[in-house]
Amino acid sequence: QVQLVESGGGLVQPGGSLRLSCAASGFSFSRSQMYWYRQAPGKRREWVAGISEIGDTTNYPDSVKGRFTISRNNAKNTLYLQMNRLKLEDSALYYCNVLLAGDDYWGQGTQVTVSS
Repeated sequence: QVQLVESGGGLVQPGGSLRLSCAASGFSFSRSQMYWYRQAPGKRREWVAGISEIGDTTNYPDSVKGRFTISRNNAKNTLYLQMNRLKLEDSALYYCNVLLAGDDYWGQGTQVTVSS
């Protein structure tokens, strides 16, 4: 079955950096577009980044553009999110996501807390 396992979250000061990972299994990772989302308490889940199957195209909302970088290693079935210049408002539970045959799949999430 499809499994997505996020890791790499933690507590970081404003201006700091974190790198999230998502280990994928149970589907053809190299043939799937992948996404990162986040959800803060009391807020709706928000799209953070997307990447094409071979990684040649990436997309971001304005809120993270220039600070976050999504990437992938198809040989390792792993998705990454490099987050730089973190802000207090980046604190959230971060999820990786794949859409397969009309169904959304999510990992359990990894918590990112930005605090001084």
